[in-house]
Amino acid sequence: MIKAILIFNNHGKPRLSKFYQRYSEDTQQQIIRETFHLVSKRDENVCNFLEGGLLIGGSDNKLIYRHYATLYFVFCVDSSESELGILDLIQVFVETLDKCFENVCELDLIFHVDKVHNILAEMVMGGMVLETNMNEIVTQIDAQNKLEKSEVRLRDSIMSFNLKHDHNISMMCNLCCLSFNTILYTAACL
Repeated sequence: MIKAILIFNNHGKPRLSKFYQRYSEDTQQQIIRETFHLVSKRDENVCNFLEGGLLIGGSDNKLIYRHYATLYFVFCVDSSESELGILDLIQVFVETLDKCFENVCELDLIFHVDKVHNILAEMVMGGMVLETNMNEIVTQIDAQNKLEKSEVRLRDSIMSFNLKHDHNISMMCNLCCLSFNTILYTAACL
């Protein structure tokens, strides 16, 4: 089972953190710091698996990571997960991000965090892997994007209708007031 998915930059700043096990906010921050220190101190030519830190479960859990440009993608998993399978999952995640953002960079993770979480939710839910087919994930994300755009168009058309409708009502009220004032004036003159 996947315990946590962490993405942080070369300076240890978290860009995404998703925990599938309940931890307090302070413990989550400590796990992120500890994981960064464990992963960032390793040479580039060593394997991408290591025992989890003390806070994430020690030797019962593993940290599986990949370093791309300025970002570390780290999956904290228990001993039942395949290291190579998780490395492939990281690769699929990064390639999917790359496809959705057209050459993904750290700023995409910062400014589109909701979209990144949606992509991740298509792949992993509750610590279990749901989907590894990148084309299927992209298809689902595209469908979500189309739905969001249609909702925006619908909202805009409703707002436009309401503004026109409000304007017509306002004009009718003004005419009624003029007519009423005319009636009052006429009655006063009699």
